[in-house]
Amino acid sequence: MELHQISGSIAFKFGHAPRHAVIRMTGTPEFNSRNRMFIAGMGFVGQVLAQDLKNQGWAVSGTCTSSIKKKKLEEERGFDIYLFDANQPDVTSTLEIIKDHTHLLVSIPPVPGIGDPILHNELRLRRALMGGSLQCICYLSSTSVYGDSGGAWVDEDYPPNPKSDVGRLRLAAEEGWLNLGQSMGISTKVFRLGGIYGPGRSAVDTIIKRGALSESQRMRGYRRFTSRVNVQDICQALKASICTSSSRRVYNIVDDEPAPREEVFEYARDLVEKKWPGWIKPSSEEKESSVIVKEEGLSGEKRVSNARMKKELGVRLLHPSYRSGLQSIIDQMDKPFLAE
Repeated sequence: MELHQISGSIAFKFGHAPRHAVIRMTGTPEFNSRNRMFIAGMGFVGQVLAQDLKNQGWAVSGTCTSSIKKKKLEEERGFDIYLFDANQPDVTSTLEIIKDHTHLLVSIPPVPGIGDPILHNELRLRRALMGGSLQCICYLSSTSVYGDSGGAWVDEDYPPNPKSDVGRLRLAAEEGWLNLGQSMGISTKVFRLGGIYGPGRSAVDTIIKRGALSESQRMRGYRRFTSRVNVQDICQALKASICTSSSRRVYNIVDDEPAPREEVFEYARDLVEKKWPGWIKPSSEEKESSVIVKEEGLSGEKRVSNARMKKELGVRLLHPSYRSGLQSIIDQMDKPFLAE
C-alpha cells in the first residue's frame, strides 16, 4: 500500500440537541470552518458527500485505490486524497492521518478473508486513536444484513440474519465499529443503505448506455421487493445526523417505496422513450431475465422501514420513491450519450 503525506485533517462536529430531538433540515447547517471530514473510500456516495461538505466550508480528505483517481479527485475536485489498498490493509500510515481528525466516515466494504480492512488491525487502531481527536465514526453498511423476512417490513430492531457471505461480513463490521466506539467513548453510528442510485448510476443510465446488467442487478431482479435510496438522500441523512445528538446507533437509509427491479426499469424505459423516441432497442437480455425470474423464483424478501430516520433525524426525503429520483436524473440530461 502506498500512502502520501496529508495536508489537512478532518472534523465532524455534532450539535447539542437533546436525545431523539427532531431536527428539520429547512436550511443549510452552519458548520464551523474548522470542520474536517475524512472519508475512507471515496466512491460514489463518498464523492457526493465530500462535495456537499466542501461547498459548506469543510476541509475534506479521503482514500481511493488508484493513482489515476487520486489525481483526478485532487486536481479537479480539490480534495486531499491518499491511496489505500483494501486487499493489503497496512493501516499504519492511514491511522496517523485519521487520529488527527474529529470525524470519520467509513465507506469501504469488507473484504473476504480480511473483513473490514481498517478494523483488520484493531489493536493498532485502538492505540493510534487513543489520545487522538476522533469524536465520531459513521459506518456505511447495507440492508443486506437483515436477510429474508418473507416480505414483511423490517426496522432497526429486527434481528439481523444475513444469508450471504457479504451480508455476514457487513454485520461483523457493524459490530466491530460499534464495539470500538463504545469502548473508546467515541460516538459511532451505523447507516444501513438500500440500493444506491443517482446521476450516472441508475436504471435510466443503464438503459441509455445499453450496458449489460451486473451480477447484483441480476440478483435483485429475482425479488419482489428491493429497497433503494437516492445518493442525495443518503447525504442528507448523514448531514442531519451531524446536527442531531441521539443515543441511537443504527439507522436504515431507504426511500418510502420498496419495488421490484422490473417495475423500476419499466418506468425508466418509459422516461427514456418519451424524451428520446426510438432510442431503446429490444434486448435478448431483458427477455432472458424475465424467464429466469419465473423459473427460479424470488429471494431476499423484505421491505425496509425508514421511520426512525425520519422521526429522529428529521429527514424529509428529496426522492420518496424511484419515480421522483429517476425523473430528476433524466431531467438533468440533455442528450442520451451524456449518460456515461
